Amino acid sequence: MSFTESIVEDATLSWFGELDYSLLHGQVIAPGEAAAERTSFGEAFLPERLRAALRKLNPKLPAEALDEAFRKITIPQHPSLIASNRAFHRLLVDGIAVECRRKDGSIGAEIVRLIDFADADNNDWLVVNQFTVIEGQQNRRPDVVIFVNGLPLGVIELKNAADENADIWQAFQQLQTYKQQVPALFHHNAVLIISDGLEARVGTISADTRRQWTGARLGRGRAGTSMARGHGQRGLTMANFQRTLIAWQKFVSCNRD
Repeated sequence: MSFTESIVEDATLSWFGELDYSLLHGQVIAPGEAAAERTSFGEAFLPERLRAALRKLNPKLPAEALDEAFRKITIPQHPSLIASNRAFHRLLVDGIAVECRRKDGSIGAEIVRLIDFADADNNDWLVVNQFTVIEGQQNRRPDVVIFVNGLPLGVIELKNAADENADIWQAFQQLQTYKQQVPALFHHNAVLIISDGLEARVGTISADTRRQWTGARLGRGRAGTSMARGHGQRGLTMANFQRTLIAWQKFVSCNRD
């Protein structure tokens, strides 16, 4: 069997499935399809999953408070992608302050939670491959997007290790292009992952140079374990996004401007 990019993608999806993520193909939930989960290719988040998570995590808050939180999450707060991303992650960690009418008739501030950091299983974990995003004339389709409560917190770009002209740094360059052409995909981003099935690196949207990307283990064994041989392994380190998310919460909390 030849080693191709599709094998790398299939192995990635298989590992996420073993970690109990839901798996969907981007075309299945694309706008216009019977199982569509967004109304426009310009939407990089999944609105109904986000609304459902807001209701589940904040059962005592009125609908108008959750609607206000939804607007604050989905409308970029800054023209700069990096500034907007940083502002979002403060909301992710601290929650969203909204004003609403309490049961006693008074009006005051309440905090809306986006993620349950204490109980990972209380969140909606979804991985979608070939997820198309269109902005203006730009049509891009990253290999794998990790959604948590409907928000695209992770993006994975894959290449074929057998192709000398398509190593992980080609995947890195691809993500740089995506950031410029479809920034909507990255307003909520927490982590970027690049891999060719033999090597993997992890970074963030502000990591614009190779030296800012950290090596990542691909399995329980030594770094460099082939994803194509990973069917019996349970624990792709960077695929365990629950742990990554908790680490990100602590990082953001300790690195305020």
